[in-house]
Amino acid sequence: MKVSTRGDYASRALLSLALHQGSDRPTSVTELSRRTGLPQPYLEQILLTLKGAGIVTSRRGATGGYVLSRDPSQITLAQIISAVDGPLTLGDFGAPHENGACEHEGQCVLRDVWAQVGSHMREHLRTYTLADMVDRARGMAPGASQAAGH
Repeated sequence: MKVSTRGDYASRALLSLALHQGSDRPTSVTELSRRTGLPQPYLEQILLTLKGAGIVTSRRGATGGYVLSRDPSQITLAQIISAVDGPLTLGDFGAPHENGACEHEGQCVLRDVWAQVGSHMREHLRTYTLADMVDRARGMAPGASQAAGH
């Protein structure tokens, strides 16, 4: 499985919001695009999707923009990817057949393995939060800012 462009862009945009979370004002799409180097029209679509998923909120007006809807320690990479790409899977291989009835040699065995790998991947992405990414971006060990009470 590879992270889609949408998943990567969403993660980068949210990391930027998390890195600047202490400011008093929302971040405009223009500013977010400038900071991340992401194309503004595509970023706007992604932010609307993230807003619909409840990960960001928006404010209108001249000083409007986007802010995280909750603390970065409460937002996982799995939630971000799922919000923009749908459920995390390794592909659409269908459900395994029951009672050993398999249409093609090896098909059911591999479907089961792909399902297990997808499950491990989802669980792994759930262990990473935006707060961890902020720590990494600042050159700290993941969880360091949480342990220090920031």
